[in-house]
Amino acid sequence: MMNLLTFIGSIVIFVSLSVDIMRHHGDYDLSTGYLGIQLVVCLIFILDFFVSLAAAGERRWRFFARNFIFLLVSIPYLNILHWTGVTPSHEWYLILKSVPLVRGLYAMWLIIKWMVSYDTRNLMVSYLFTTVGFTYFSALIFYSFEYGANSHVHNFGDCLWWAWMSVTTVGAEIFAVTAVGKIFSVLLPGLGMMLFPIFTVYVTSEYQRRHDRKRKGPVEELES
Repeated sequence: MMNLLTFIGSIVIFVSLSVDIMRHHGDYDLSTGYLGIQLVVCLIFILDFFVSLAAAGERRWRFFARNFIFLLVSIPYLNILHWTGVTPSHEWYLILKSVPLVRGLYAMWLIIKWMVSYDTRNLMVSYLFTTVGFTYFSALIFYSFEYGANSHVHNFGDCLWWAWMSVTTVGAEIFAVTAVGKIFSVLLPGLGMMLFPIFTVYVTSEYQRRHDRKRKGPVEELES
């Protein structure tokens, strides 16, 4: 239940980040609404961490050491900066607002593992979520930094097209001009080259499993 709640909270942050970037055309607005969403979701993440820590029993210190990173990414850094009167730069704003998504990815992995019984299907579903999620996130970041600086970027649709062409390693006629855009121009094709072979493994495993099932069918009929 807590993993499902943290996953939903990550989706809320993801949606708020999308609305924030698209509404302000690459700029950001440290409004009370966005800060409230960030604070509530981060508190849910922190609660989940300490509930899991209490349930670990005698292995609490081991759990704490192995999952300490999830506590760090659950801290509402944007709210702390706002309370102290510090205004982050554009780059740091996007980083600090995206940090809690790390906890959401882990929750998504646990939910997929719980819902899917076969290992190959688990791998395939994780692959689809990872590819679609990271591609969309890359399009958001690319739009946030390239809009206004890149003459080929007119709207978010251009960035989404660039992201999908990049992750499929086909390439697009949009070339990054900012440092962050260039970084994602390297990361997306790399992700595609690593994850697309998983699709081949999945199809091969599914074909082999169904083929073995068909072969066992006639054999069992003969034995009976």
